[in-house]
Amino acid sequence: MKTGGKTKHLAEAVILWNLRAGGACYRMGIGCHPTFETAEPGQFVMIRLQSHAEPLLRRPFSIHDLIWENNRISGIEILYKVIGTGTEKLAGCRKGDVVDILGPLGNGFSLVDPPGSVFMAAGGIGVAPFLFLSKTLLKQGVDASRIVLFFGGRSTGDLAGLKSFEKLGITIQPATEDGSTGVKGMVTVPLVSAIRATKPDILYACGPVPMLKAVTSLSADHDVRCEISIETMMACGMGACLGCAVESRRTGKRYLHACVDGPVFDARQIIL
Repeated sequence: MKTGGKTKHLAEAVILWNLRAGGACYRMGIGCHPTFETAEPGQFVMIRLQSHAEPLLRRPFSIHDLIWENNRISGIEILYKVIGTGTEKLAGCRKGDVVDILGPLGNGFSLVDPPGSVFMAAGGIGVAPFLFLSKTLLKQGVDASRIVLFFGGRSTGDLAGLKSFEKLGITIQPATEDGSTGVKGMVTVPLVSAIRATKPDILYACGPVPMLKAVTSLSADHDVRCEISIETMMACGMGACLGCAVESRRTGKRYLHACVDGPVFDARQIIL
């Protein structure tokens, strides 16, 4: 199917793995259609468990990574946190179980041209889209030394998937509210210090709304180009239900919708 000029694929898909990634977080590999070869960092999928009547509707998950086999896309990986009934049931899935998957959906991040410098600010499970983004930036020629991930959480257990980023050789600046890993405090603590020292060409952010508000304000104060990925509940993922409305700053358009206009937005376009 095509919506918004992009091809989406709806299909049954087999779970390849479902592994604990730390704390209440899991990494799930899912077989997918070759359509996902066109997926962009920041896009998402809608997933529904076939083995359960509830939740009835699909749930959105960022594409954490692409799975390659023999130079072809064979699957995607999502990174998720158990926070409710739906994700609790997802955590109980095993290799070989089947899910319904719709995607890739939405609009992704804008990519800087090499040798651009990049800051990424992640709050907890908001780190999910940044592995795919980091790998894409490296693949297009951005040097690992020019990519910095600012990763914040309440404690070490909230920094899921940290080792995957370490393997890429990018710089990681962790921050935890209890001081168990990295700087003690919010992720904006090391981020503001870094921006004051050297402004990046672009700042990407994903996480809870209060964090995104702080990052948006910080980027405006220091005149840094900023794109934010909105975490919100969605019922359809294609703009039909209008349940993921975001207040807009665009002239003549009061609301945008995270599923079709986002989930990635220029920080100057929306009101959080």
